[in-house]
Amino acid sequence: MKFFIVCPRGLEIPLADELKEIAERPEVKALGAWVIDPPPLNNTGGLGVAGPMSVALAINLHSRIASRCLLQMTHVTYRKEDDVYKAVRSLSWEDWITPDQTMRVDLTAHRSPLTSLNFVTLRIKDAVCDRLREVKGARPSIDTELPDVRVQAHLTATHATVYLDTSGQSLFKRGWRDDKGAAPLKENLAAGILALTGWTPERPLFDPMCGSGTFLIEAAYRGLGIPSGSIRAGLLNATPEKAVEASPKVEKSEASNPPTKFMRYRPTRVDLVGADQGFGFQRLKPFNTPELKKQWQGLCDVAKKNIEAGLANANKLKMAACDINENMITIVKNNWKRAGLPAQSGVLSNVRQIDALVAKSPFAEPGVMLFNPPYGERLEIKGRGARDALPKNNNSPEFMEFLNQFGKHLKDNFGGWQVDVLTADMGLPGQLRMKESKRTPLYNGPLECRLFRFDMRKPEQKA
Repeated sequence: MKFFIVCPRGLEIPLADELKEIAERPEVKALGAWVIDPPPLNNTGGLGVAGPMSVALAINLHSRIASRCLLQMTHVTYRKEDDVYKAVRSLSWEDWITPDQTMRVDLTAHRSPLTSLNFVTLRIKDAVCDRLREVKGARPSIDTELPDVRVQAHLTATHATVYLDTSGQSLFKRGWRDDKGAAPLKENLAAGILALTGWTPERPLFDPMCGSGTFLIEAAYRGLGIPSGSIRAGLLNATPEKAVEASPKVEKSEASNPPTKFMRYRPTRVDLVGADQGFGFQRLKPFNTPELKKQWQGLCDVAKKNIEAGLANANKLKMAACDINENMITIVKNNWKRAGLPAQSGVLSNVRQIDALVAKSPFAEPGVMLFNPPYGERLEIKGRGARDALPKNNNSPEFMEFLNQFGKHLKDNFGGWQVDVLTADMGLPGQLRMKESKRTPLYNGPLECRLFRFDMRKPEQKA
């Protein structure tokens, strides 16, 4: 089978490294070999993988960087809309989905000669429905909000590729985020940035502008070996009482075991995606065969043991965070608990309401400082700021003064640290009055950003 693994643009190289690690896991390797495409030269937003059906199981459970795992159904040449329709209708959709399921079709294109992408999307939908009506006597309904099945298509100048989405809701929705700031960083982008920093659990990690705690929680999952899909797989009891009351209740037996029957999506709060919704592959026929269900259960059993071992070592994490906004500190602690991380962990005692201009690390040794500046928030009254988009080379005197002071604070108090900053402000190094050692282009959705790295010099020994 062929798959395309979608990721935020700019993270193709760390995604390739991560996929190699997943493929080499003993429980995954036992299910068949993977062939992973080399990272593309351009930021294509993903890369291909060939392998058994279990590729989808392992990626959805373990990948921290992927946005979606798409299973390729066909790859054909085309010249007009009817060519795409005929290719899609010729597929045996009855082997994958049922007429009583709901469906959504999404289309992307690059240099396609067709004039109306909306019309092509409609023709793809018609092709699937016409095939099922012909074979099964009924057709699926369309649900653009929370469909059971997602069909994705991509058009180039000459070829059309059609996929089934094995992920369902995007994989950045881990299932723990209920409270968030005005512009939270997506979890898979945060995980990819962590990989780019080279941070390891043995080193201290400090976020002086933590917002809702995305970097902190992603680092904890990684440091403790907790799979990113644990909540959605039903392996981690991470949904607090108030979240269950706000969404349809899940029976204990459902939450403790991966779903195996076709499921309907049920509405939940903002980004909470639990075992009641699971992954897209759990609503596709081939993944509900005894063999694939046994493989999924085997992956989950290993993951469960790793989670138990990881949580037992939570107090060994050297992580800290702060934010000037007291409301954000409450949000961080709530999100931490929703993520299934221990409330008694020593990490939470290092999460405090402090202005970044005076914040210091609680650790004796240097480590990695990582943050996504909330732009105007640091310049406003405590607790009232907003994470507004920042124009390039912002010349606001107040903002420049803040960055000038923060740069001085870093030089005075974080000697020997590696400082990584994600920002859309290309002039940030000059405003900090520091020279970056590395800059990596990334995209936060459509917003072009840079990950700047600063290697802080250790203070010279006084004579």
